[in-house]
Amino acid sequence: MGSDADVEPGTLLVAAPQLADRNFRRTVVYVIHHRAEGTLGVVLNRPSEVTVHEVLPKWGQHATEPQSLFVGGPVEQRTAICLATLRAGEDTGAITGMVGVRGPVGLVDLDGDPDALVPKTRGLRFFAGYAGWEPGQLAGEIERGDWIVVPALPDDVIADPGAELWGRVLRRQGPPLAFLATHPGDVRLN
Repeated sequence: MGSDADVEPGTLLVAAPQLADRNFRRTVVYVIHHRAEGTLGVVLNRPSEVTVHEVLPKWGQHATEPQSLFVGGPVEQRTAICLATLRAGEDTGAITGMVGVRGPVGLVDLDGDPDALVPKTRGLRFFAGYAGWEPGQLAGEIERGDWIVVPALPDDVIADPGAELWGRVLRRQGPPLAFLATHPGDVRLN
């Protein structure tokens, strides 16, 4: 089934092993918005060499390790986006300067006061740019087999990129998806 019916805020788009697009090869995209007007998400596993402090000085010290600005996607890379994972018992709807995405994960208003927000969070991840799809585009890519739609865990947002998030997300789905975690990508290399 290749529709985007399972896509919703807080789900993951996992790049299929054969997806060779350099912007998305072996990426895990966290979906922030999915509406009739299109879909928006951020790549969770592409840290850059730039620190958050260099770009957003008042937020830099609060970024989850590594304190890198992550490449959220190829669209508007001069735009900064921050996702927070809240501590147990906190509610995104009750926090000023935050818009809930799903469960304990929300978008942070970077014009806000970090000192008011940080004590309520388990982690903050910062992204430059995002991944975006026009209406119908993502459904077509899913139908072609480019993306696998799976549930996200709140910790995926703040996961250590060195922990090979792509393979870990696939493995936790169980068979047959778990087998893709060891796929070489280009079967000619096998």
